[in-house]
Amino acid sequence: MVRRVHEARRRATRRIVKVALAVLFLWMPAPASADVFCPAPPVGEAVICVPDPGSGGVRIKDISTVEGVRENQIVGYGLVVGLNGTGDSLRNSPFTERSIEGMLERLGVGNLSEDDIRTRNTAAVLVTANLPPFARMGQTLDVVVSSIGDASSLRGGTLIVTSLAGADGEVYAVAQGPISVAGFAAQGINASIVEGVPTVARIENGAIVEREIAFVFNHLDTVRLSLRTPDFTTAQRVEIAINNALGPGTAVALDPTTIEIHRHGRRDLPGLIAHIENLVVQPDSIARVVVDARSGTIVIGADVRISPVAVSQGGLTVIVREEIQVSQPEPFTIGETVVVPQTEVEVRESEAEFTIVGGNVSLQGLVDGLNAIGVGATETISILQAIKAAGALHADLEII
Repeated sequence: MVRRVHEARRRATRRIVKVALAVLFLWMPAPASADVFCPAPPVGEAVICVPDPGSGGVRIKDISTVEGVRENQIVGYGLVVGLNGTGDSLRNSPFTERSIEGMLERLGVGNLSEDDIRTRNTAAVLVTANLPPFARMGQTLDVVVSSIGDASSLRGGTLIVTSLAGADGEVYAVAQGPISVAGFAAQGINASIVEGVPTVARIENGAIVEREIAFVFNHLDTVRLSLRTPDFTTAQRVEIAINNALGPGTAVALDPTTIEIHRHGRRDLPGLIAHIENLVVQPDSIARVVVDARSGTIVIGADVRISPVAVSQGGLTVIVREEIQVSQPEPFTIGETVVVPQTEVEVRESEAEFTIVGGNVSLQGLVDGLNAIGVGATETISILQAIKAAGALHADLEII
């Protein structure tokens, strides 16, 4: 009887302990640091922590590109017709005349002399476009049309069939259609006005892709990501984020720019890259101060630090006033009216006091210290240059 009572008590105690542990787990507060995410590592692996997505990180797709997935430039030579007397003059643009002759001969109109071709309604142009990655036959592209002769405006013209070739000489697209000019030009006998650039135009969806670039992305065994801003720390963080999400050995940082990704038998390579692109990392960068001396713009990075330094800003202000007075003789006297200039020069010296910018200050401390001196943008640029020369500014100072 006593043994049964003890067994019942032990079972009840176990139930109470289980309920207490469950309640404790549910009400357990979150870790004190919410900026770091530490996933459970495999057996025998070290714990690797990466920045949490909610801590101000950015997506991998915003700081990198997939190697090989890029645009290709294509270009062609063509003619724009239908201009209202604003095309090339045949005397100054002989290549336009040759192009008109060749085009008309292909259309069955030949045996034309130079005197027969006297039109100002045609302009020779270069047509450029960017062929996007994985462009398929029949896809349309935007093209830019630029005059290469002495045409004054391309407004109202139509581009004739123009082949667009790549650097290898192969034709990848064909362009044709009415062009759209943003600028305009108007002139009279004694005056003229030009707004924008009327000799450059665009054709929206004006080219059709006729040849595809042979590139089977899903057959690649490895894919490389290229960081837009090379940095060893950022490359390592990208590697850690990918390996934590997809398993150890998936990503390897080869240098500060390149991260190599191994598919490890995964069939859907585009889906793998799409998953990697949306991973969040915290990019790093060197401390830098960028100064635009022309506009007075100053951009200071968050990691800029300054050693203890005393700063004083002062100067002289010279004011020159010129007044013109007239000395005129009395009526009915012999004399001449004389202009007598009066010059007044005043020198003002501004009071300058030393302001100490404390040791290893942050960005906010630096800004507060400069504001305490009460200087403008031009003086701030001079102060930053002087601090850099003194060796107290621990950052790259770039002047553009």
